[in-house]
Amino acid sequence: MLKPKPPFRLDLAAWTIRRRPENVIDHWDGSVYRRVLPFKEEVALVEVTQRSSGMHPRLLIQVNCDNESPELRSVASAAVERLLGIRVDMQGFYEFAAGKPKLGPLASRFRGMKPPRFLTGFECLVNAIACQQFSLAAGIQILNRFSETFGRSFQSSDTGYFAFPRPKDLIQVHEEELREIGFSRQKAAALLDLARLERTGEFKLWQLQKVSDEAAVAELCRLHGVGRWTAEYALLRGLGRLHVFPGDDVGARNNLCRWLGLSEQLDYEKVARVLKRWKHFGGLIYFHLLLEKLAAGGHLATSADPVARDR
Repeated sequence: MLKPKPPFRLDLAAWTIRRRPENVIDHWDGSVYRRVLPFKEEVALVEVTQRSSGMHPRLLIQVNCDNESPELRSVASAAVERLLGIRVDMQGFYEFAAGKPKLGPLASRFRGMKPPRFLTGFECLVNAIACQQFSLAAGIQILNRFSETFGRSFQSSDTGYFAFPRPKDLIQVHEEELREIGFSRQKAAALLDLARLERTGEFKLWQLQKVSDEAAVAELCRLHGVGRWTAEYALLRGLGRLHVFPGDDVGARNNLCRWLGLSEQLDYEKVARVLKRWKHFGGLIYFHLLLEKLAAGGHLATSADPVARDR
């Protein structure tokens, strides 16, 4: 049983990490979040259920595998903490947003949302590369095929679940195999180069944890296939820098325009100017606007108490 920092809503956290209903890596069925974790030579299916909400939220974590161990339980708990952002304290954001005409209602509507982080730096950057110059829906479909083709699987009853591939899972993979599932030649080359750098230890996203945003972006842009948008995406969704709003993200810019009721299109510099008054919380606004779009598509539950709804 894990204790998230309140307030916490599992449904909102799950949708923020999965982003699209067709995501087959991060599963959400309306009450249970599921994710496959490779662990040494094992593979485990982790299931997360919210058992209480309010000021004392509790999450039940169930680990399904052939050989459970205390070490695996610890790894699964750490993975849930990272993927669902359960240790992030949102109180400062709520206090800042309170009473503000636009931000206050947005924060209130999705109260209990937590900012997620991808499980590994490799997963974060591959997600970004897959979605470059594509819609999010198209990018997710490629990532699904990537996991189904190269990730380890877990069979539960009549359902198969797939883990996100690790760098070592791609040692024997060639560019043409990645192209067959939807990656361009340039993206395939970038992905395999990144996997090689991860395996050799020449690059780890976490090595940038303590450097400035500018230095981190510059270092990331030295990687094959990484530009400013991918770098800023990695700062937010990989390193957890919640002030970063990836200004080159077309979908996020459109979400921002809709929310603010702007008729003009925003470019990178205009995004920065618009968000200046909320500059410490740009990433949280990014996530809240993602949820707003998902809600408009009918994907989010209407109840503010998911535990009561499930009862």
